[in-house]
Amino acid sequence: MSNYFDQKAANHYTTYVVKEPAELLPFLLTTISGISRTKAKEYLSQRMVYVNNQIVTQFNHPLQKGQIVQVASNRHKRTVASKMVKIVYEDAFLIVVEKKEGILTNSVPGDRRESVKTILDEYVKRQSKAFAVHTIHRLDKGTSGLLLFAKRRDIQKIFVDNWRDIVADRRYVAVVQGDMEQNSGTITSWLQDNKMFVTYSSPTDNGGKLAITHYRTLKRKNGFSLVELKLETGRKNQIRVHMQDIGHPIVGDYKYGYQASEEPIVTTKERPRIHLHAFRLAFRHPITGESLKFETPYPESFTALVK
Repeated sequence: MSNYFDQKAANHYTTYVVKEPAELLPFLLTTISGISRTKAKEYLSQRMVYVNNQIVTQFNHPLQKGQIVQVASNRHKRTVASKMVKIVYEDAFLIVVEKKEGILTNSVPGDRRESVKTILDEYVKRQSKAFAVHTIHRLDKGTSGLLLFAKRRDIQKIFVDNWRDIVADRRYVAVVQGDMEQNSGTITSWLQDNKMFVTYSSPTDNGGKLAITHYRTLKRKNGFSLVELKLETGRKNQIRVHMQDIGHPIVGDYKYGYQASEEPIVTTKERPRIHLHAFRLAFRHPITGESLKFETPYPESFTALVK
């Protein structure tokens, strides 16, 4: 298989042939002379190990006889031409990124504004003009956090058709207005858009889509609550509408119920950002079967509000 993010011109590799089945970390420890366990893990975490031309970071990745393992002399680096997007993980099939608030996941037809997809399309085309990325799921413009894209349309289809079986955990953190009454709970409703593209909620089936959100209150302070949210369904504006439903709209979300108070809001803008961040994404790789889990820290502005 070709290496979609070829670094051969800029890096040097030591190549090893797998002579019998083994897991990757033990293979490195027994094959590379004098290497410590800590150093071998560092090679993996810094994305310096390739198996058959694909970067592998999982220490227990299974190796088969005849496969080629390469260890790079320098850490593999990849950058995109935007400060709004950071690549967290990449292999021959997928890209996981962290996006900042204020940028669309996808541009709508006729909209020339930059989006995460247009940034990644440009990124992969620098490496191979034959490739573009395919959106697997979305975050609202005002929401920051982890996003997953496919490098091939068939990979995108696998996720779309088998989302509940493949995606193990999608988790968010939010700062909401007021003191949450419950330490944990579940919000269930049916969501539907009106003609103004505003999502509204019904406690009974109104012909919309069933939405289920689980929440856990982490902290209450200064008239705000820090809340962790886990999605059982992934509907448009689900978390934003559900927090409005229970009387605790997300800070900065004027569209769905937030009302500015006299409490100080930590922000560099005239209005605070929507304080919603997708901090965890866990799924089973559709090709390798590997369990992958990614997390990002809570934004500093979130924790500042509940200090």
